[in-house]
Amino acid sequence: MSNSQPKPHLHRRTLLTGAAAGLAALGLPRGVFAQGAGPETTKAVLGYIALTDAAPLILAKEKGLFAKYGMPDVEVVKQASWGATRDNLVLGGGANGIDGAHVLSPMPYLIATGKVTQNNAPTPMYILARLNLDCQGISVSNDYRDMKATAKAGALKEAFARKKAEGREVKVAMTFPGGTHDLWLRYWLAAAGIDPDRDVSTIVVPPPQMVANMKVGNMDAFCVGEPWNAQLVNQGVGYTACTTGEIWAKHPEKALGMRAEWVDKNPRAARALVSAVIEAQQYCDKPENKPEVAAIVARRQWFNVPVTDIAGRLKGDIDYGNGRVATGTPYGMKFWRDNASYPFKSHDAWFVTEEMRWGKLDAKTNVKALVAKVNREDIWREAAKAAGVAAADIPASTSRGRETFFDGKVFDPEKPLAWLESQSIKRAQA
Repeated sequence: MSNSQPKPHLHRRTLLTGAAAGLAALGLPRGVFAQGAGPETTKAVLGYIALTDAAPLILAKEKGLFAKYGMPDVEVVKQASWGATRDNLVLGGGANGIDGAHVLSPMPYLIATGKVTQNNAPTPMYILARLNLDCQGISVSNDYRDMKATAKAGALKEAFARKKAEGREVKVAMTFPGGTHDLWLRYWLAAAGIDPDRDVSTIVVPPPQMVANMKVGNMDAFCVGEPWNAQLVNQGVGYTACTTGEIWAKHPEKALGMRAEWVDKNPRAARALVSAVIEAQQYCDKPENKPEVAAIVARRQWFNVPVTDIAGRLKGDIDYGNGRVATGTPYGMKFWRDNASYPFKSHDAWFVTEEMRWGKLDAKTNVKALVAKVNREDIWREAAKAAGVAAADIPASTSRGRETFFDGKVFDPEKPLAWLESQSIKRAQA
């Protein structure tokens, strides 16, 4: 080899340095080339349900953020229901399913343990990020308008019992067995002394079908994310008893869930996805961007609903539909502030414990071990750094600590069985 030719390793270093500089000039993160390679793949297929908390995935696509982090071929694909999301996650992107999704936070645990899959076959899953805090709702039919139900559902207990005694079924709807809406609804009912398995019939309805079903009298109450509670009010069909933030302030809600197989095969791509989502969450959370966010997700190709069904509650303005109107409440959707994006293990411990409470998971489940298997907050931390998140905005602990609920009960993530013991209505015996 001639002395005038560059040595191979110097030549490669020069190429990588030049490529990194080129990415920086385009506004792309140097982290893509920090270890000498970008994402293993430029593509991932991500599912979403038409709910406002899917906004980070939609905005990451619309604003070119997936492309910015080296994944221009990410698809964000609408799912018909949470059941369809589960089925497509089990299939995987390689079999015409999906690689990951906007999911109800407990879903990866239920899928990973095979509790909600065909033949109870486990499909390993990871949670890579939380997508939002708060902004779900519990809505009640106008048949109970005079009851003026709030976060405290005691006024409905006698009315539900009377209807049942007359031989009529009391139906309450949620979106997926063991999902967040199921858990919020159950908590709300049980706190009022209403057994969600014995005193009422709990049915499953996809989010976009909630309003239509209540309109024709198919249910007495439901729990769902926005914009469907607001749409119910706007159409005069029912009223909002409470937002879920009134049950548990700053509660975790949706997550970015991915098939473990995909993440293990594409770790750099997984970090790139999360970096893009983090940047989208920061964008969505800025007050000046909320009108644009509402306008984008309302579009026909995403939600196909009026912007007015989304805009108010997105920022915390709530017309409950029964004369109560509150503006500037703390119950608007949080995408970034209050560490909304970080997947605290302590929050997943609550979800797993509630699944045990209602018999969705075995009462002897090792909560800490299961959370450690599914929750990949370590990937979030790496992605946050790549996205330029300040160290002060990255939680120092995987626990947010003890959590207090509207009924005064306190969940200590270090003592999940004590939480079970404190509940009078449950299926599991701690």
